[in-house]
Amino acid sequence: MRWSAVTDTGLVRPNNEDNHRVNEALGLFAVADGMGGHQAGEVASRLALTVLEEQFQELVQQGEETGNALLYAVEAANRQVFEESCRSNRCNGMGTTLSACLIAEEGLILAHVGDSRVYLVRAGEIFQLTEDHSVVQELLNEGRITAEEVPGHPYRNVLSRALGTGEQLEIDLLRVPLQAGDRVLLCTDGLTNMVSDAAIQAVVAGYGDPDQAVRELVRLALEQGGSDNITLILVVL
Repeated sequence: MRWSAVTDTGLVRPNNEDNHRVNEALGLFAVADGMGGHQAGEVASRLALTVLEEQFQELVQQGEETGNALLYAVEAANRQVFEESCRSNRCNGMGTTLSACLIAEEGLILAHVGDSRVYLVRAGEIFQLTEDHSVVQELLNEGRITAEEVPGHPYRNVLSRALGTGEQLEIDLLRVPLQAGDRVLLCTDGLTNMVSDAAIQAVVAGYGDPDQAVRELVRLALEQGGSDNITLILVVL
């Protein structure tokens, strides 16, 4: 297994509210895109990933099944971020997306909240494993808008679900079998709002070196305007 990770503030935002976490020994990879004023988004994303890693490791050491451990760790992260937002006026109302992957012998286990995404690129094809928890995605699912209307929709960046915004949280948990040669990409919407799935597929499949691939994806996002923070992790099996 090889991997590469990168984060970039972009060309418009004054600070970077994205964070990412890699613990290769645990097989844990995660990205988070924070939200909230006065840099509270950065606090939310960083705190969520710290709690996620610590709780997951502790639960696994206690003998918890890995999928349950990942789920419980995300729930713990949600509680911590929510409690911090209630304690601090500066952090009031903060939250974050979270997409976390556990890559193990049994395959990929994925926990997801928000609109950061996880893709699988296999044999030259790209598959979006996550579904965005956004108002626009709900409208699309209900047939009230078309896919062509999504990029310019005024509610495109409004989340319907985010970590840390309430005591209870619905978390998507998926299990996906993996094959040798698979490539798993975790990314925030600073990439996906700027670069099409087809272009992402071409880069991820076309570069043998994950370091080169992530640098090229960031370059493309910046070339298209870089309107948001850009964070991604690419894992090559």
